[in-house]
Amino acid sequence: MLTLEQVKLSIIGLGYVGLPLAVEFGKKRAVLGFDINEKRVAELQSGVDHTLETDSAELAEAKHLTCTTDAATLKDANVYIVTVPTPIDGHKRPDLTPLIRASETVGMALKAGDIVIYESTVYPGATEEDCVPVLEKHSGLKFNVDFFCGYSPERINPGDKEHRVTTIRKVTSGSTPAAADLVDALYNEIITAGTHRAESIKVAEAAKVIENTQRDLNIALINELAVIFNKMGIDTEAVLLAAGSKWNFLPFRPGLVGGHCIGVDPYYLTHKAQEIGYHPEIVLAGRRLNDGMGAYVVTQLVKAMTRRRIMVDGARVLVMGLTFKENCPDLRNTRVVDIVHELEGYGVKADVHDPWVSAEEAKDEYGLELVAEPQPGAYDAIVLAVAHDQFKEMGEAKFRALGKEAHVLYDLKYLLPAAGSDLRL
Repeated sequence: MLTLEQVKLSIIGLGYVGLPLAVEFGKKRAVLGFDINEKRVAELQSGVDHTLETDSAELAEAKHLTCTTDAATLKDANVYIVTVPTPIDGHKRPDLTPLIRASETVGMALKAGDIVIYESTVYPGATEEDCVPVLEKHSGLKFNVDFFCGYSPERINPGDKEHRVTTIRKVTSGSTPAAADLVDALYNEIITAGTHRAESIKVAEAAKVIENTQRDLNIALINELAVIFNKMGIDTEAVLLAAGSKWNFLPFRPGLVGGHCIGVDPYYLTHKAQEIGYHPEIVLAGRRLNDGMGAYVVTQLVKAMTRRRIMVDGARVLVMGLTFKENCPDLRNTRVVDIVHELEGYGVKADVHDPWVSAEEAKDEYGLELVAEPQPGAYDAIVLAVAHDQFKEMGEAKFRALGKEAHVLYDLKYLLPAAGSDLRL
């Protein structure tokens, strides 16, 4: 088994997860950062990170980090950390394509004694059942004889400058006790919050997938309560503030549930559950409810417009925000697009404004043309969909100035006091 001193580290995938990890390791030891995206690697080589998870100073501080698109250089490494995306497909089934392709790339570089560590979110068993056979096939080596594996799930929170990779406790695991020792020791080089060593790779995989499943279900409960309270004419935020006066009431809020984790991970768990013959009712019910919130929002908006005698067909609506969460440029699995598409179904022209988003990325990902500067007095409705700081600073008067004389202001994120908007979730 390798020692820490012998480790020659590589990180495969330099996105929201891989880059912060590569930067932290790159401050302490030689790291080879590999990505297939030539534009991304060129950007990082010039000291720029468009995800804003790191800045130019942090990139410069990672003096031992080398970024490349040349897969042949991976043969110089002996420890590989795989941090590629694990999305879902159009039928909400796990899409392991990026993970399998990364495993093929690593497999072709793998040598006797090497270790492969996965961070990508998967269902329990995926590392050993789906990835290991690929590594064996492309390397000609035997698992736990010639090479070893580990799993240490990512816990990156995009846009969060307080909870970062080094300050979030890290779960680690290995395919043998010796491999687990090395994986744990390696991460302890950079994780100041410490590590939790899981008893197996499957336990670590399961721990990751339920973290966000739990959050998803809690938000689904609050979303359903919001629907109930709206029908009763009760302000949901007021109810949550009152209930929150008790010490053990959990502070969740209603809203759209998107992003690369909460809106995706539960489907990995339910896929595996169904594969082994169990139909998970509660988890899927929560997913259905959360996935339907965009349609619910638009239904409420259309009703409010109709009550004000605003013609819906042909109306113009401004959607403020496109990212899946506030103060970050991350568009992955944003559910704001559900609102846009639902509005289009009513014949509404939806303009989207988001100062955090690249217009090129919005066009490539969702076919949306962003509005750089919303036109004052032009809109029949304004939807406050994301709580960016820029929007928080605007206040009711500036939002109202964007609307026509008769308009509806829908505050999804509680940016305004209850009396400051016409609708709240």
